Amino acid sequence: MRGGLLAQFPAPLEGGSGGADVRVRRGLFAYLKGDVVLAGVVFLVVAVGSLRSVVGERTESWGVTGLGWGLIVLTCGALALRRRWPVGVGVFVWAGSGAYYLVSTYDGPLMAAFAVALYSVAAQGRLLAAVALGALAVVGTGIGTLAGNRTVNGVALFMLTGWLVGTVALGWARHTRLAFAREAEQRAATEERLRIARELHDVVGHHLSLIHVQAAAALRRIQKRSESSSGSGEEALGAIKESSREALRELRATLGVLRQVDEAAPTAPPAGLDRLGDLVAGARLAGLEVMTYETGSVDGPLPTEVDLAAYRILQESLTNVTRHARATSVTVRVEYAPDRLVLEVADDGRAAPGPYGSGIVGMRERARALGGELTAGPGPGGGFAVRARIPRTQTDGAP
Repeated sequence: MRGGLLAQFPAPLEGGSGGADVRVRRGLFAYLKGDVVLAGVVFLVVAVGSLRSVVGERTESWGVTGLGWGLIVLTCGALALRRRWPVGVGVFVWAGSGAYYLVSTYDGPLMAAFAVALYSVAAQGRLLAAVALGALAVVGTGIGTLAGNRTVNGVALFMLTGWLVGTVALGWARHTRLAFAREAEQRAATEERLRIARELHDVVGHHLSLIHVQAAAALRRIQKRSESSSGSGEEALGAIKESSREALRELRATLGVLRQVDEAAPTAPPAGLDRLGDLVAGARLAGLEVMTYETGSVDGPLPTEVDLAAYRILQESLTNVTRHARATSVTVRVEYAPDRLVLEVADDGRAAPGPYGSGIVGMRERARALGGELTAGPGPGGGFAVRARIPRTQTDGAP
């Protein structure tokens, strides 16, 4: 039983199995309780509609009446397991209802139980089984009509067919709606995981790359043990300290948002183009000659999402130059226009032929998320160039 019903609920987490297991059992109890209540309600409706078999004029023996009530109890009781074994319960209810109408002369409303079972089969995604059960019910009722059953005529049979078709359609519509909702939820979760991975890649990868390059440079300078390079080694070690501190700060801030615990929120403002000087200083400490050009008029503050995306794109571009380009110089251009922001990072290093890694894919996704575009590839004069255009306001194409 645990492997069946409990498998439909989230498994308890390691290290916290007590509280999680209690929640699973509560969910299982609510799951079963709802089906038991439904089965009880259906039984009550059928029982009220069948009271004339025990209080009215006798048209059958008490043994037959007892058998009919036993079939009512078993058929309605089976609905408590309708979501666990939808097809099996549907077949059982169909057979029990058919047997009841064959042995009883009172024809109570037991068809309501079959309608609930048929709806459950379709709602669980078993469309062919639901259609087959509905067809069997119509055929069986039609055979009874042809055999001389005065209770059901051709009009009633036609109405019964439409009723069963509508029941199957409603169940299938519910299954489709729930499946679409689950798919949308899974897609949203996947997009959120990708966004988090991109953010961590940009935040941590940049600083760790600088730490690696600066540590290698400091080690080489210290190993030379020359008086002229000792200061540069100390400067590189100081840059390593600052880069590692910044990486830890941003990582803690990101993880704090993910945890959403009642901790003090980070007081530092979000990263933006006003911190471009820090990026340039870090690249220079890594041994690059960096030239920056800012043109156009800022004309008011940039939207937060645009400012952050521009900063991350420049950060990742400089990280790629430091790690992969084997360049000696890099040019950073930022163009402010009334309707857009244009970024360009070009180096004189070795241009790698594609395909490119997740860093460029993440930058392109950042630009597209705001209705912009990003291109990356070998520059016209050699080296590698990244160029991004981001609208300063949201457009119709932006999500």
